[in-house]
Amino acid sequence: QVQLVESGGGSVLAGGSLRLSCAGSGYNFNFPRCMGWFRQAPGKEREGIASLYNGGGSTYYSDSVKGRFTISQDIAKNTVYLQMNSLKPEDTAIYYCATRAVLFDAGECKILDRNNFDIWGQGTQVTVSS
Repeated sequence: QVQLVESGGGSVLAGGSLRLSCAGSGYNFNFPRCMGWFRQAPGKEREGIASLYNGGGSTYYSDSVKGRFTISQDIAKNTVYLQMNSLKPEDTAIYYCATRAVLFDAGECKILDRNNFDIWGQGTQVTVSS
């Protein structure tokens, strides 16, 4: 059974940093997959913010986090990370990790849409206060 477990959420002051982790199990991490991070604030739609193609490490970001957040992976640990710097109050949300198999090429991972991913973690809360 494929499973994703996020950790690393918490409360931080504006301008601070957090690193989220997403540990995967139940699948071969060496098989081509898209790994994504999404977030959902109260009353808002789930927003795709970063993704990574695990085969070559190509990364993609939404404009809202580009330059502040970095997605990365540790294949040996089956873990994907989201380093979040220069946090703002508007970054407050539940953050979700997600994955999907790559069918053709890395370009599939560019689509930061929840319908493009089929396996999800349970989420971790990030709260940024001013």
